[in-house]
Amino acid sequence: MKRFFPFIILLIVAVAAIFIPSQADFADASKYNPADIAWIIVASALVFLMTPGLAFFYGGMVTRKNVLSTMIKSIVAAGIVTVIWIVVGYSLCFGDSINGFIGNPSTHFFFKGVNSGAPWVFAPTIPKSLFSVFQLMFAIITPGLVVGAIAERIRFTSYVLFTVLFSLFVYAPLAHWSWHPDGFLAKMGAFDFAGGTVVHISAGCAALAGALVLKRRKSHIEGIEVPPANIPYVLIGTGLLWFGWFGFNAGSALGANALSVSAFLTTNTAAGAAGLSWMFFDVLRGKKPSVLGFCIGAVVGLVAITPGAGYVAIPQSIFIGFIAAIISNLVVQWKHKTALDDTLDVFPCHGVGGIVGMILTGIFATKTVNSAGPNGLLYGDSAFFLTQLKALCVVIPFSFIVSFAIFKLVNLIEPIRVTTEEEEMGLDASQHDERYTSQRLSTTL
Repeated sequence: MKRFFPFIILLIVAVAAIFIPSQADFADASKYNPADIAWIIVASALVFLMTPGLAFFYGGMVTRKNVLSTMIKSIVAAGIVTVIWIVVGYSLCFGDSINGFIGNPSTHFFFKGVNSGAPWVFAPTIPKSLFSVFQLMFAIITPGLVVGAIAERIRFTSYVLFTVLFSLFVYAPLAHWSWHPDGFLAKMGAFDFAGGTVVHISAGCAALAGALVLKRRKSHIEGIEVPPANIPYVLIGTGLLWFGWFGFNAGSALGANALSVSAFLTTNTAAGAAGLSWMFFDVLRGKKPSVLGFCIGAVVGLVAITPGAGYVAIPQSIFIGFIAAIISNLVVQWKHKTALDDTLDVFPCHGVGGIVGMILTGIFATKTVNSAGPNGLLYGDSAFFLTQLKALCVVIPFSFIVSFAIFKLVNLIEPIRVTTEEEEMGLDASQHDERYTSQRLSTTL
């Protein structure tokens, strides 16, 4: 009977949606800025592009028999999270605050009042519905980031259930704490410009929890090193992620303004510096410059600059990318000496990268860049630096413990891990009855 539940739940939601009253959008268009609307529409599309970019990035790094199963887990989140977001997700993140912990689910239940309501308090020049679309794209990619740690051994149906529970019980509270004016982290004075805690640390900690619950792959236990299925996919994925990240960070200025330009530049600069740093650091260790090394390093730089993209100056973003790549590289080396099977190093790259980014925001943030932001330790405000550390002491254990509990709960409902035979066959075939193939052109002389 379990196979009927997802369809039945979606059917109930679809039928219920028929009876939701229609609302006019742009009830008072005079209050909005057309340039800001145009930019945030573009930024939302750019952030969405990161989801297929992530699919290529992860899909290229796994074994050939698991390419499709890895890629679909990133893409399917676009469907799952979108429906949740319209029904209750946006309310939980940005609805009326309940003691600074979570939004009231009834505030915008089935998107009630979003279309015709007043603009979001921090985005007065765009419709609230557009602000919601932009935030939706962040919610979509976050569970997709976890896929890299649990690839090649998790059942597809179990991952779908995890995505639902993670979105409701991890992502939504963190988004509310950090980005709602009444959220307790926001009131505490913690700053996260575009998702260092909400997206990357939460996903990184969930990835660590998932790797521990799912345990090691057979190939990992036996020490078998299997080459990536398609390195050009990784390169394409990196390009799409880098491109989309301009919407991720620059769009978080919520307008076509000077701050969005600054965030755009810090994003690009940190990514470039981090890609070079990872690659050159590998060379110091006796390796050759690699495509994978530059790509992974660039993504780490993008992760690390995310919390401070709108608070730090452009020159300092070079250092942020440089040092974040080295720290993540060292953590990857350490991880490979342990029994932890985080398939694609999600925790060292996203979790550690996000942590480093939050700490460095506490050091390099300056009101010169953003008058509404803080001054960091380098500019005389040690209190803000300590606040960033306090925020990490809340976010890290919360994300890990709740995610660990979710994985355990999913495992009680349905075995979360594929059988040994299914793992040997590959998840493309065992979970989807499909196979990744590449066409080769042959020339007869």
